[in-house]
Amino acid sequence: MEGQEKKVIQFKGKEYPCCASLTMGIIGGKWKTVILYHLMSGKLRYNELRKTMPTVTERTLSLQLKALEEDGLVIRKVYNKKPPLKVEYTLTDFGKTLIPIIESIAEWGDKVSE
Repeated sequence: MEGQEKKVIQFKGKEYPCCASLTMGIIGGKWKTVILYHLMSGKLRYNELRKTMPTVTERTLSLQLKALEEDGLVIRKVYNKKPPLKVEYTLTDFGKTLIPIIESIAEWGDKVSE
């Protein structure tokens, strides 16, 4: 870090002062990493995802999923052949690049909770 020149990083039209800021801008907050953690094992329907996080509000979950989709980390697939609508979420290939980071975060959480 010392001796590196300061440069602004751009991602999806937003500017970040450093690479750590970019990463936290994408996965930071209370719920994004939790959502990504649950999607690591495969696709989940909206209600299945909601059940894994009972304390998140529907509004917050919807907003966070939308942000993850806009950043290219999650794919939202809607099946609307007949009601009720079925919506599934999966990690994109880009989203899967975060799996080692999310696994490290989860392992750290396990260690400090012992």
